[in-house]
Amino acid sequence: MRTALLGLLLLVVLALALTSALVAVAYFSVQDRLFSQVAELPEMPVGLVLGASVRPNKQPSPVLQDRIDVAVLLLRAGRVQKLLLSGDNRESHYNEVAAMQRSAIAIGANPQELVLDNAGWRTYDSCYRAREIYGVKSLVVITQRFHLSRAVYICKKLGLDAYGLAADSPSYSAPFKLQLRELGAWVLALIDVRLEEPSPVLGPKEPIEGDDPGFDADKRED
Repeated sequence: MRTALLGLLLLVVLALALTSALVAVAYFSVQDRLFSQVAELPEMPVGLVLGASVRPNKQPSPVLQDRIDVAVLLLRAGRVQKLLLSGDNRESHYNEVAAMQRSAIAIGANPQELVLDNAGWRTYDSCYRAREIYGVKSLVVITQRFHLSRAVYICKKLGLDAYGLAADSPSYSAPFKLQLRELGAWVLALIDVRLEEPSPVLGPKEPIEGDDPGFDADKRED
């Protein structure tokens, strides 16, 4: 019995070590594509703003508001042509994308510069749909630093030319909880892009029009 328990413990330790090694390799593979300042970024056609929680009063949470603020700065600086707002709208009473749209317009974005993706339920879904539904080949992902490496990694593994821009305030509540959640999310991301590549909710093509080669002309429906 003791030998069996030791063997099981050894297997668990080896599995954890292998998983940690795979996550570390993936994490460090995208560090040269992550930026903290708008001025450091190359010009790209699209900024992908990933959704986060919305408060009961339908206002963005601090995490989501930071993403919107930085994304609009990116737009106003001329570093992107359009913002793709991607979030969760599975429930009739909960709509991340509508909250993102209202906030972005309130701080200076033009409605014509905003593209709404209501089926970005996960980071993987947002990246996959950017490619398959919106015909994007190159983009900047806007999210917090703790999330940015995984988001850019997923986009790259799905064939997108992706960079990342961090949208961080000095602190958020429960930072340990966010980091712990991210560890589990990394494992799921590796399964998604290395083993399964599941197809999320899709639908009709809605190509984002632009003059930049980062838009995929082959996906446009004339």
